[in-house]
Amino acid sequence: MKIAVVGATGLVGTKIIEVLEERGLAIDELIPVASERSIGKKVKFQNKEWDVVGYQTAIDKKPNCAIFSAGGATSLELAPKFAEAGIRVIDNSSAWRMNPKNKLVVPEINGDTLSSEDFIIANPNCSTIQMVMVLKPLHEKYKIKRVVVSTYQSVTGSGSKAVNQLKDERAGRDGDKAYPYTIDMNIIPQIDVFMENDYTKEEMKMIEETNKILDDASIKVTATAIRIPVMGGHSESVNIEFENDFEVQEASALLHDFPGITVVDNPSNLEYPMPLNAHNQDDVFVGRIRRDHSQPNTLNCWVVADNLRKGAATNAVQIVEYLAQNNLV
Repeated sequence: MKIAVVGATGLVGTKIIEVLEERGLAIDELIPVASERSIGKKVKFQNKEWDVVGYQTAIDKKPNCAIFSAGGATSLELAPKFAEAGIRVIDNSSAWRMNPKNKLVVPEINGDTLSSEDFIIANPNCSTIQMVMVLKPLHEKYKIKRVVVSTYQSVTGSGSKAVNQLKDERAGRDGDKAYPYTIDMNIIPQIDVFMENDYTKEEMKMIEETNKILDDASIKVTATAIRIPVMGGHSESVNIEFENDFEVQEASALLHDFPGITVVDNPSNLEYPMPLNAHNQDDVFVGRIRRDHSQPNTLNCWVVADNLRKGAATNAVQIVEYLAQNNLV
């Protein structure tokens, strides 16, 4: 098994390599790929150092899979070249997510839709992944009509420049800015650019990707995405209206039994999910599960996950694992 990681020296690329090693996938050769300025650098993996190479060298090495985390423009340019060479691409950008020809995959939800014909597979948006993990078992049981979600997203979702901005501000240092405003001791109600409808691109990703992953365009979703000064993971307040009524205990049990979800919900002992606890974990954590008494058939919950892991790296690696287990690579 040969695995290429495109964007290997970036924040998510580094995490992908870390997750590949942790999960023990039988990899004979790692092929770290980056831009020209990083070619020749070394990446540590499985107690070895691997040379960072350019994309053509990576294609010539014929990896089984290439995990992309190098931005949408790079993915649009290079993913087809890898695919044409018979290399399966798992892409972490938004470039292919809404293309009707490409699968948008969370393995626990729709991994079984993958086939030998899928050569460019899209990894969903980080905030979408953790939300649909919670929605899936509830939708199957009660049928979701509408979702109202507000996100509270870590600076790690904007990359190392944003992390450094927060650290610089807390230390009183000048430095490069990822955001147009101070992020420390502040909240910025904008993630990505504004669209014509006054939603941000991040908010529209959550709306459109949810419908595609759950394969149900009837689910109505509205989102507000917010950047907050934390680094452990993304949090979401999710309000879910169902067609059918539910019992809170049964809904909680459905979530508890779904693979990849950990329920942390004991208000009497002040136990609920927080980014501090989700950091470096692969599961999606859900708590504050309670009935919305303002209208019928509606549930509130609080969802937290490490956006660099299940929201990006881990989900991509799980797709590789699924492909390997089903002899698709």
